[in-house]
Amino acid sequence: MTKGNVTILGINGHIGHHAAKAFLDAGYSVIGMGRSNRHPISGVRFVPGDAASLDDLRAAIAPADIVVNALNLPYDKWDKGRAVAQLALVIAAMGDSGKTLMYPGNIYNYAATDRRITPDTPQNPQTPRGAIRVEQEQMLAAASREGRFQTIILRAGDFYAPGNVGDWFDQAMLTDIGKGKIHHLAALDLGHAWAYLPDLGRAFAVLAEKRATFGPFETFHFAGHYVTHGALMAAIQSAWPTPLQVTPMPWVLLQAMGLVNGFVREIVKMRYLWNNPMELVDPRLDALLGPDFATPFPQAIAQVMAPLAKARAA
Repeated sequence: MTKGNVTILGINGHIGHHAAKAFLDAGYSVIGMGRSNRHPISGVRFVPGDAASLDDLRAAIAPADIVVNALNLPYDKWDKGRAVAQLALVIAAMGDSGKTLMYPGNIYNYAATDRRITPDTPQNPQTPRGAIRVEQEQMLAAASREGRFQTIILRAGDFYAPGNVGDWFDQAMLTDIGKGKIHHLAALDLGHAWAYLPDLGRAFAVLAEKRATFGPFETFHFAGHYVTHGALMAAIQSAWPTPLQVTPMPWVLLQAMGLVNGFVREIVKMRYLWNNPMELVDPRLDALLGPDFATPFPQAIAQVMAPLAKARAA
């Protein structure tokens, strides 16, 4: 007998994939919706669907007690019109179901001057992208406080996991690892918040199991691994089989590339997140997860680097 039914919207994405695995391991029945079943997971029932179709969303959500909204637009396609419209469709599909919607948040909602960010920290975004994230969370809060469904936001730092592609690891820090170089994105003594996705997925499952004890709209901050850029570089060097030179990220080159590449242009706009140490803090979530919940940082980095080293040696 399962603990309940979970639908993952956006099963092919980084969060969706790891959340699905975590819910399976925790004893839930899992449905994954996506355009295609690009990364099949044994035990997950795949349902083809278009996130732009209200009928498809309703059909995928219908059997679920818990819905994880892991839908995400391409980074350079993430503007107010499309992002807000996508979430509005999910809200419409949830209807007045009373189900639980779980939503991954990030730190775009906050000002660069915020250093220790708790769920009570005022949200003062300094970019249009951050303002969109604030508006989306306000949409969810309004629907939940009207009694339509419960929302649980789990906010985390930058993602990393074994096999991930299209994130800061492979497209920035590790882009020149074949040349024996890795790049740090800011001063080596500055801290940065990271979320190891297998851990974040498990945190979603823990919160889902305790959802009956929460209010209609809840926000939690996942501490993950808050480490300096220097500590990250050292962990990567330690996990790699050959010596690696540590060099600064060539931001000037990226700025030049951004003149003709929309994806790179949007990445450069978010540089302030690297130059300002912003730590996620939430004693309430820490207590719910318990001590020693997170995979130790060196072990997590080693798990990320191992398949890359294996592929390079092949």
